[in-house]
Amino acid sequence: MAVPGDPPNSTPEGMGGGDDDFRPDDFRPDDFRSDEYRSVVFDEDFVRAARLQEYSAQERMGEHARAVRSRSIWSGGGTASRTGTPGRGARQGMLLVLLIATAFAFAVYMGLRNPYVPPPGGPAQALSSTVVPLAPTGDVPGGRPTELYAKSPAADYRVGAAGITLPAVRRTHHFTDAQVVAALSIAKDYLVQSSLDPDILAGAASRPVRVLLDPDQLEQFDRSLTSPSGDGRHAATGWLVRFDQATAVVADSRVRVSGTLAFEEVAPDTLEVTTDHTFVYAVRPATGSPAAADGASLFTVRRELRLRFDREDLTARRLELASAYVMAGPQDCSADPAGAFRPLLAGAGPTTVGPAASDPYASGQPRRTAGLCGVLASPATQAVTPTAAPPSPPQAAPVSPAP
Repeated sequence: MAVPGDPPNSTPEGMGGGDDDFRPDDFRPDDFRSDEYRSVVFDEDFVRAARLQEYSAQERMGEHARAVRSRSIWSGGGTASRTGTPGRGARQGMLLVLLIATAFAFAVYMGLRNPYVPPPGGPAQALSSTVVPLAPTGDVPGGRPTELYAKSPAADYRVGAAGITLPAVRRTHHFTDAQVVAALSIAKDYLVQSSLDPDILAGAASRPVRVLLDPDQLEQFDRSLTSPSGDGRHAATGWLVRFDQATAVVADSRVRVSGTLAFEEVAPDTLEVTTDHTFVYAVRPATGSPAAADGASLFTVRRELRLRFDREDLTARRLELASAYVMAGPQDCSADPAGAFRPLLAGAGPTTVGPAASDPYASGQPRRTAGLCGVLASPATQAVTPTAAPPSPPQAAPVSPAP
């Protein structure tokens, strides 16, 4: 009886009947490379790229094991071995997720460490300045500079740049500590150059101040020096301190200084520094001999400035002078201080009298005189901050009006 699967009768002609008839030499690999088998033979790259892969015999022995597993990197369940260790696909998927999470965390960190920097603002605004002369109530005292300083409220003031001290620095919401320090140091440089430089005081130079200004304000600055006017925009003494060389010159280079600086962020791209300083100069007649020191007198200038900085200004070490309020005396109310200060010298007295006394030595907010001229407080009352008084009508020719 024939067994199913056996060929009937006998082995077909031309075919071996058992293993003994097979000879390895009869197998030629080239036979499988012919065109006849090309459609069913797969190269190694094709096999490796297959999305499904058959489990090994050992892996198929597990319970509820599937016959094949997915080789996609997104399928983690089918790539685990019997021991629960993630397979190659799962590891690749976890690695990809880890890389994405790392990139996201790095982006968040860089965003917090380097916040968005707003673009630079528009052109700088024009300076608004007010210059108020202070007339003495009596004759101006004279003497040697050291004696005059010792008897004045400036006796304890520091000399020169040492009197311009920086406040404690802290960062603002959009400006770092270093940027705040830069703004304060530029403000101090401006005060030193515009109030203490001998050439600036003598009217012989302007460049040390000019190079510190925003380029948008240079035209206004140049016009203020060449054609000064008391229109609240073009007073040279709103930008700097200088004396009329035909009237008086500095008798002692050791100018006494006292005051404060403060800073505030007024916009995400703007830092504002407010300066409030009193400068006391010893001056003498321009026509007298430098050796005649007995004829010196004191001249006091109170300057309150608002300086603004954007990030471009901080990088270029320049500033925008937004406003200036200046009180200076002793001067005659009839003098126009827009171009230069004309001090009343030792022994001179006023010819006109303005409103109630204003004290340039008083700490805190200076009195903003409503009139066009003020009265310089006498030494006996300069230690006390004056109380407010009703505004008085102007008594002299107009000077810089209030902004």
